[in-house]
Amino acid sequence: MLMGSTDRTEYVRWLKDCNKSDFLLVGGKNANLGEMIKAGFPVPLGFAVTAESYKEVLIKSGLAKEIENALFGLVVKDTEAIDRAGQYIRGLIGAQPMPPVVEEQVRRYYQDLCHEYGMTDLPVAVRSSGTAEDLPGASFAGQQDTYLWVKGDELITAIVKCQASLFTSRAIAYRIRMGFLHNKVLISVGVQTMVDAKTAGVIFTLNPANGDRSKIMVGGSWGLGESVVSGEVTSDEWKVDKVVFEIVHATISSKRIERIVDQNSEKVITADVSSERQDTPCLSNEEVIELAKLGKRIERHYGSAQDIEWAIAKDLPFPQNIFIVQARPETVWSERKVESKLKTTGSSTADVVEFWLNIKA
Repeated sequence: MLMGSTDRTEYVRWLKDCNKSDFLLVGGKNANLGEMIKAGFPVPLGFAVTAESYKEVLIKSGLAKEIENALFGLVVKDTEAIDRAGQYIRGLIGAQPMPPVVEEQVRRYYQDLCHEYGMTDLPVAVRSSGTAEDLPGASFAGQQDTYLWVKGDELITAIVKCQASLFTSRAIAYRIRMGFLHNKVLISVGVQTMVDAKTAGVIFTLNPANGDRSKIMVGGSWGLGESVVSGEVTSDEWKVDKVVFEIVHATISSKRIERIVDQNSEKVITADVSSERQDTPCLSNEEVIELAKLGKRIERHYGSAQDIEWAIAKDLPFPQNIFIVQARPETVWSERKVESKLKTTGSSTADVVEFWLNIKA
């Protein structure tokens, strides 16, 4: 039975106990995962290492001022200075041990999660969840690190590295460009049961090429989803009519590589796709339609176009093998709406998002 924390300071929280109003504690990604679990969507179980745990790292280490000094005066164009500052700060955070009070909670929750699945070392995915990500007009997607197929004692190290990745060069530059204060953006970490995927990909609940809200785009490739979201492969793509759920167009690509778990090392590797699968659709029409229906339900739940990540497990029957591993507001077309608002109001993007944060808080 999954337990909950009884500690006064909440360093860890089950995803099932999170909802979209908790983004300041668990970040946008984890808040949305919890929201979808509550709404009955097929989301793998897991827990959030909260933004309070990151604060604890800064408090116990006394690094906050040193980090502030390292970031002072940086400008977007000086990429070398940003690279140096980011590497320095990540080294500072990575060298700090996880505070014992946080580590004790993380280990306890991980043990409970393992027990839920009858395993001693359950493989999990470790992903960042920033407190300013997944907001309208601001996309922090892909700026922090992700660690897959993490087991046992590896979990603590992966969480610390994930927290440190709040200061990748890309993340620092984006905050500067968008006008976000570095010390106002915190990081939570999601620890989620790993889906050993035969295929994975994305759903956009509009046509991302032209913003057509009458279509749903499903994209996918063989193996774990990171090869899709990182752009390593050219995905198969299907456009589905959102009303009658008919496939109106399909593009099948040649998929030559995939991310899989090596059975010997139990590490995620990039492998060649067998010749007979390279030009074969990674999804059946039945799977495409089911994913499109899930996408429409998620869009209806949130009331806005969504950018969704999914995975189909190797060892489960259809449709129980389909899992949603992330959902966030679609940003390309929403950012265009924000830009239009900026032109008419004279505000900055940070002003718009800060207003949204204050309303939500």
